Amino acid sequence: MDSYLFDLTPQLLHDAVLSMIAVFTLFLVASHFLFNPVREMMRKRQNKIKDELDDAKKNQEAAESLKTEYEEKLRNIEKEAEEILSAARKKALANEAKIIAEAKEEAVRIRQRAETEAELEKKKAADDVKREMISIASLMAGKVVAASIDTTVQDSLIEETLKEIGDTTWLS
Repeated sequence: MDSYLFDLTPQLLHDAVLSMIAVFTLFLVASHFLFNPVREMMRKRQNKIKDELDDAKKNQEAAESLKTEYEEKLRNIEKEAEEILSAARKKALANEAKIIAEAKEEAVRIRQRAETEAELEKKKAADDVKREMISIASLMAGKVVAASIDTTVQDSLIEETLKEIGDTTWLS
């Protein structure tokens, strides 16, 4: 037998070629049954991750939009609250002025009523004094009649008494 450097014999070459064909066939079969499903799974996973990232981005944009909207609403709420408080203050001041005006009007009415009542009491007191004076004059007249004074003397005595007392004396 001949000695070859690597012992490259036709059998070795034939076995090598068959092994290569077997490995290549095995590779194609493995590729079809193993690599393609793994590639498909990886592609689906990549698409899923991409969709989730897109959804996350949309959600983040929506959240930013809502945040901006709520911040604007908060600013508007503060303005509305200030407007409501301002309106309430104005209404309170108007009610205060109205109550004060009504109180002043009531005080004027009470004062006028008191003055009217005082005037009526004054007139009543004056009438009582007049009645008292008339009764005194009647008693005097009765005494005069009892003393047998004639009617002209009696009238002159009553007139003199009334003149002496006067209208202004019993009014004060």
